[in-house]
Amino acid sequence: MSYQSRKQKILKIVEEKGEVEVKELALSIETSEITIRRDLAQMAADGLIFRTHGGAMSLSLTHLPQSFEQKTVTNIEQKDYIARLAAQEIHDGDIIFMDCGSTVFRLCQFIKNKRIKVITNSLPVVYELSNTEVSINLVGGELDNQRQAIHGQIAIEHIRKYHANKAFLGVDGISVENGLTASSEKEAEITTAMSDNAQITYLLCDVSKIGRDRYLQFAPLDIIDVLITNEHTELINQFKEIGIRTIY
Repeated sequence: MSYQSRKQKILKIVEEKGEVEVKELALSIETSEITIRRDLAQMAADGLIFRTHGGAMSLSLTHLPQSFEQKTVTNIEQKDYIARLAAQEIHDGDIIFMDCGSTVFRLCQFIKNKRIKVITNSLPVVYELSNTEVSINLVGGELDNQRQAIHGQIAIEHIRKYHANKAFLGVDGISVENGLTASSEKEAEITTAMSDNAQITYLLCDVSKIGRDRYLQFAPLDIIDVLITNEHTELINQFKEIGIRTIY
């Protein structure tokens, strides 16, 4: 198959999925991973895609933030699996931070009957946990309608006034080489502030984000104590080796 034919197939897959790994492309197009990597490098140089650590991402995702609704309906089974594991780490009497990540939101359904206090900047989390056993502290500040979350300097100052036993946070990308990366400065600031004021920080992310780098590198790996994901891969061992507890 010629490069032009592969290019069109790759573009179609990337646009449909938003983000895709080299291995998946190689299987779909029935060619080698080496060929796919070479094609992606050329396509990125031509401005057709955004090259990620493990594959490629649609340019539309690098320019426009995904809405909360878009992120919520993606990989629901994986997110629920991770959320169930995270819920087992939460006990009555805990005070926890929850950010506006879509995987963190899926945690709500498993903690409604726990007598805990939740500090959050996420409106969907507030709505989901209202009228349950959970006590809610909503972070104040500016509303981001796209993310359905509170951001800004006032929000950061609010978070810094409180201390929690645990923080449950999401991330756009994480790698041993570059630490935590994000597509949004706003969410990166919230992640850092919550982690700074928590005794234990849990990172909730599916394996598609592990080994991936986004455009904003905002924090080293040492702000994370526990990584919760949906399956074991070779990359997981790298995090174990540097002292991060892993749950999967």
